[in-house]
Amino acid sequence: MSIKIIRACTVSNSVGFVEGMLPDLMKKYEVIVLSSPGEGLDEVAAKHGVRTIAVPMERHISLKHDLVSLCHLIRVFRKERPTMVHSMTPKAGLLCMMAAWLTRVPVRVHTFTGLVFPTSTGLKRRILMATDWLTCACTTHIIPEGEGVKNDLLNNGITKKSLKVLGYGNVQGIDMDVFSVESLKGRGYRIPADERRFTFLFVGRIVRDKGINELVEAFKRLYSEHPECRLVLVGRYEDNLDPISQKARADIEAYDDIVAVGPQYGDDLLAWYAASDCFVMPSYREGFPNTVLEAGAMGLPSVVTDINGSREIISLTSDPSPEERGEVCHLPEGQIQMRKNGIIVPPKDAEALYHAMKMMIENQEERERMAGNARRMISSRFEQDFVRKCLYDFYDEILGS
Repeated sequence: MSIKIIRACTVSNSVGFVEGMLPDLMKKYEVIVLSSPGEGLDEVAAKHGVRTIAVPMERHISLKHDLVSLCHLIRVFRKERPTMVHSMTPKAGLLCMMAAWLTRVPVRVHTFTGLVFPTSTGLKRRILMATDWLTCACTTHIIPEGEGVKNDLLNNGITKKSLKVLGYGNVQGIDMDVFSVESLKGRGYRIPADERRFTFLFVGRIVRDKGINELVEAFKRLYSEHPECRLVLVGRYEDNLDPISQKARADIEAYDDIVAVGPQYGDDLLAWYAASDCFVMPSYREGFPNTVLEAGAMGLPSVVTDINGSREIISLTSDPSPEERGEVCHLPEGQIQMRKNGIIVPPKDAEALYHAMKMMIENQEERERMAGNARRMISSRFEQDFVRKCLYDFYDEILGS
């Protein structure tokens, strides 16, 4: 009897989290990919021949639409009778785990790729904690993407169930052959370098929660001292969901050396990594940010905030040795921690961010030391085949296959 598994996420463009694993999974299991309808779902079906099911799901709380989605999922699971449902994104996790529990799916797995409640307050925080609690209550197995996420779930009383971080964390891993400056040059791709400019790079959504307000403020101060630097922003604005301040938006448009290039993919994205000198991710919250891994694989030192995921990539252990912790520089409004492959600063602290970026541009020896460690450290723990094997072994363990 074949083992049928359903991999679920909320929006179709999140299917990329599992796409690369499909050929191996389909050799052993009957796989169904489930998400809201969209091009991503259609593309993965055409490319891999995997069966897909589209169930509309809202990303944000909508009681009416969520109830409709839950009923739809219950019908799907009753018809398909899967051995396992594995969800990843928050709304898919809540709805799919509830539907799987109600239809008595034997194995119910959810991966927490990040938590919103730790940075929320008031009623919103209580609602988010309740939904995460309900998701956990309906699961048989819980995978936190990193040790920070695991600790937040346990320390805030979200669940008392056993939690298992696979490998060193992260759900995708990095293809070190793709994320390579040498490989990019070997394909004859022209890197848009500007040797006169020291380039700070950000890759992600241009939103408040990514720390863009503080990043623009810190860069403006640094630019007044070092007009040879520039800031490149790769990503899209989300003005309807989490807009940056009007002041930050005006500054981005006013400064010629703050360059917003929009979303970039494939070799175009790799070229921006290759053309840069330092990666900056001043986010307020993350699960396990792939862009910090990608930057490290491309040989870039990073400036990140002291949050889940980011701190684990830069320190690379949950309890770093004194050598890994590095020097701590005390500042009037916080501190920056110098580590082997980057610098960690407090979140929402433009002052600390400015000092970290200033150190990167003024201390070439220290920056080159971090850059020299970056790719090796990513390869040693987050290489894609290793990350995928951790998941395959986990499936074998819980499915008895």
